[in-house]
Amino acid sequence: MKITLISSSLNVGGAERVMSIIANYWAARNWQVTILTFDDGSTPPFYELDKQIEHRPLGINIYRGLNFFALSQNIQQIGKLKKAIVASRPQVVISCVNLTNIMTLLACWRLKVPTIVCEHVYPAFSGLGKFAALLQKWTYKRADLITLQTHSALSFFPLERGYQTAVVPNPVALPESEAIESQLYTDDRHVIAIGKLIPQKGFDVLIQAFAQICNEHPEWTLTIFGEGEMRGELEDLCSRLRLEERVYLPGVVTNIDAQLRKADIFALSSRFEGFPVTLCEAMACGVPVIAADCLSGPREIIHNGIDGLLVVPDNVDALAVGLDILMTDPVKRQYFSHYAPKVLDRFGVEPVMAIWDGVLRQAIDRRSNRG
Repeated sequence: MKITLISSSLNVGGAERVMSIIANYWAARNWQVTILTFDDGSTPPFYELDKQIEHRPLGINIYRGLNFFALSQNIQQIGKLKKAIVASRPQVVISCVNLTNIMTLLACWRLKVPTIVCEHVYPAFSGLGKFAALLQKWTYKRADLITLQTHSALSFFPLERGYQTAVVPNPVALPESEAIESQLYTDDRHVIAIGKLIPQKGFDVLIQAFAQICNEHPEWTLTIFGEGEMRGELEDLCSRLRLEERVYLPGVVTNIDAQLRKADIFALSSRFEGFPVTLCEAMACGVPVIAADCLSGPREIIHNGIDGLLVVPDNVDALAVGLDILMTDPVKRQYFSHYAPKVLDRFGVEPVMAIWDGVLRQAIDRRSNRG
């Protein structure tokens, strides 16, 4: 099988992490895998790729706006992408994330190659402007299959309006390495969170929730791994709440699995999600988890009260109460820790890639029937 995967980049991020997992899996099957990215290649991939995978950075820019310059430039970029797709001679093309998906579907127009587009964010929070949203509705009907990460997202692309969809959760790859000693932690008990420092992730809510209860739990610290536009705002918040010695923002680290294995609680405070890989990875490592019951994702992963705790989203008080419950009760933490790794039975690499086998067959059959 020859598969071409298309992404904006292979930098740190959930969609990029998933692409590296599925690409490596198929490469291990001796399939021919090509990854086309829109970046210029100046930054190497954050995630390790099998040596058999061909990665081709294209230096593509997406120009926003409805003016003549933006439209003419985007037509040129689509042409560049189409040329690269044709050169890779794929049997299937797979793209991820909305704007990249739109560009890919336009580039694949009339190529008669099965094309799959993957949504990685709950569609209601896609962030697309009016024109891009209309273009998405039009182009997505040309996709042989649209993969969505949760059943709750299916309503945005109904079959009766011409959309072909399948639910494919993100695969969770459990690292084989054991935890290594970390110098990031100075106290005995650790809450950790992982994600880009952006409003979506709700780390401002998490910090305020931790501030409400931290005096009652002096042995606990909070560490948030990631980088992003809100770093300054979050640092200012920690300063105002006098949490400089209790909350840490170490940035992006490459050995996140080691940090997960050292954690006593994993917290997901997102205002919305697609399918949070880090939540599944924490559970796979046996870490007790607490998650905001936001739109899409956590509710389809956590069995509330059995392998984790769900709380009202975007609510400081609710998150503080949930954290307090877990910090206070080691028996409950141990209970969650026992059942959490069963997440791999549903979302481990093998069961999810079996779903992908079916998705590939569906896309190829649909394209064959369309002619």
